[in-house]
Amino acid sequence: MRKPLAATLLALGLAALPLAGLAAAAVAGRYAGIPGGRFKSVLGYEDAKNGVDIRTFALMRKPVTNGEFLAFVARHPEWRRDRVSRVFAEDRYLSHWSGPTTLGPDALPDRPVVWVSWFAAEAYCKSLGARLPTWNEWEYAAAADETRVDARRDPAWRERILRWYARPSHAPLPRVSLQAPNVYGVQDLHGLVWEWVEDASSLMVDSDNRTQGDPDKGKFCGAGALSMDDRENYAVLMRVAMLSSLEGRDTTANLGFRCARSAP
Repeated sequence: MRKPLAATLLALGLAALPLAGLAAAAVAGRYAGIPGGRFKSVLGYEDAKNGVDIRTFALMRKPVTNGEFLAFVARHPEWRRDRVSRVFAEDRYLSHWSGPTTLGPDALPDRPVVWVSWFAAEAYCKSLGARLPTWNEWEYAAAADETRVDARRDPAWRERILRWYARPSHAPLPRVSLQAPNVYGVQDLHGLVWEWVEDASSLMVDSDNRTQGDPDKGKFCGAGALSMDDRENYAVLMRVAMLSSLEGRDTTANLGFRCARSAP
């Protein structure tokens, strides 16, 4: 049975965490507590029999919006599109905004921010005393539907996700929070935008200098980990393919992010 959110947040110790300028009430409202547990990823890089242990963490209920990212840029002007180092963001970074500090009709404040690099997403989360979720954390939360913590074996649930991913990516993005929250209280994990994860470099084939000499590089992409004709895994395969095609400075029209916080 789900713990009440207040109890989960108390177990996380969020009220006692140093919040780096973010009030405790804002944390409680913006994040959902995700109780830890055992998770068997379809990628197969962990122990195939036992899976991996996910530690209790908190995840933003919705993706970061243009309005929220604009406030971050105002506080940290080094992340404006006209000032950011091209080491950290390519030329198309925030290209849908009308100006360096202006959103405009193509970037409404309640729409998820896109055209944002991994480095910019990481910097945003760090500015809140948070971080990007790991691949395992994101997949663990995203395995839930409205009533179950793991709905992955339900064919109807899998088909719903595939229908979401089949929508044309050139269509205007809807606002965040239109989808029903899952059992944890998290929204928009599927069907709105793709999302950066903290260890995305481990999925990248031609990654940037963050992975040079990293023994874990490519650990997600072992031969035979996924099958193209495995419909149960196909949505995950699409997410792996998306992230593995990018470098940390890259941006796209349908890639955003949300932040996570570790339990103390």
